[in-house]
Amino acid sequence: MSDVLRVHGGRPLHGRIKVRGAKNFVPKAMVAALLGNGPSVLRNVPLIRDVDVVSNLLRLHGVKVDFDHEAGTLTMDPTNVESGQVSEIDALAGSSRIPILLCGPLLHRLGEAFIPDLGGCNIGGRPIDFHLNSLRAFGATIEKLSSGIRITAPNGLVGTQIELPYPSVGATEQTLLAAVNARGLTELRGAAVEPEIMDLVSVLQKMGAIISVDTDRTIRIEGVDELYGYRHTALSDRIEAASWASAALATKGDIFVAGAHQPDMTTFLNVYRKIGGAFDVFDDGIRFWHPGGDLKAIMMETNVHPGLMTDWQQPLVVALTQAHGLSIVHETVYENRFGFTEALRKMGTNIQLYRECLGSLQCRFAQKNYEHSAVIFGPTPLHGADIVIPDLRGGFSHLIAALAAEGTSTVSGVDTISRGYEHFKQKLRQLHADFEEID
Repeated sequence: MSDVLRVHGGRPLHGRIKVRGAKNFVPKAMVAALLGNGPSVLRNVPLIRDVDVVSNLLRLHGVKVDFDHEAGTLTMDPTNVESGQVSEIDALAGSSRIPILLCGPLLHRLGEAFIPDLGGCNIGGRPIDFHLNSLRAFGATIEKLSSGIRITAPNGLVGTQIELPYPSVGATEQTLLAAVNARGLTELRGAAVEPEIMDLVSVLQKMGAIISVDTDRTIRIEGVDELYGYRHTALSDRIEAASWASAALATKGDIFVAGAHQPDMTTFLNVYRKIGGAFDVFDDGIRFWHPGGDLKAIMMETNVHPGLMTDWQQPLVVALTQAHGLSIVHETVYENRFGFTEALRKMGTNIQLYRECLGSLQCRFAQKNYEHSAVIFGPTPLHGADIVIPDLRGGFSHLIAALAAEGTSTVSGVDTISRGYEHFKQKLRQLHADFEEID
């Protein structure tokens, strides 16, 4: 596959595309299959690179994985789980952060786990301290090696009390996967409660886990001796749906996103409407379009669920460059999420970054040296430019900008987008985008 696209912008995107299961859920449900005493079946699985990475990690540990690409159905049989070779696991380092989540299941099945150096997008600190502290609280021993981290629990994991300093999605997933087979009761306070977390809770409950979720972000897990295989249909990817919605707005287009689910996108839809975008909800998806007229400048702040998702921010910023007036965006989840705006400035936008908190939300980055607020002056005509994609979500936002811009852009590093967007080039063709792949 070509890693470079030549994009001829200035044409509205229009047509119908479909989104499948959420990137932020499917790999975690695949990891959960390790805990079962029999096969699990996961449906609505997208063909993305992160699914390939986790499939390979599971196979390295003796899990039989079959993937029907056309149907989007994964079957995983963990009957013969075994320790993977360190060198083989290490070969996957840098391509995904998922390996850290294998720890709990592997500790239950094998009494040990090895985690290589972790990859992921460079959008700010994603410390694994939350994960390691959680595992220590369960009684695991952490040994740092030159090649990674070895974790052991020869006597098994024991239920515990954990309070997260921030509602970390990854640390919540780690705790859930470790607690379901731990002896006794685990209480997790300050937990993340995103829809993808709730879908993971549903999977674990199907497997035999006992989990309750309180309204104050407290999750209680009663450990059980045995878990079973599951059958589950993944929730749709609300990030991909919102990305295509933003593309419709930025290009003055009209896109029907099959699989988009209104309840998971309530906050996004409110912001979309405030900017001036239009949408119509159907049983099988949502139609998003630019209704004509001027887009409106707004103030928006990202936050943990049920706030505005940080992954929605970047594509919305592209649309806001075409809004009339001054928009303010306060990023409170990742401190380095505005790196993608450098390329937008090359394309003619007027975006200024600030270290101050330009918003009302309490922010972890206050009084620190992070440019985590943006002021966007619009509208500014976009023009074609040479762009190198920095990360997954910023990369798709760059692609939206290239599609909205007048003239031709050369977009390099587009393979990064395949980590989280299934068949995105095919979908661009379905939406009548004008581009070609460059060898």
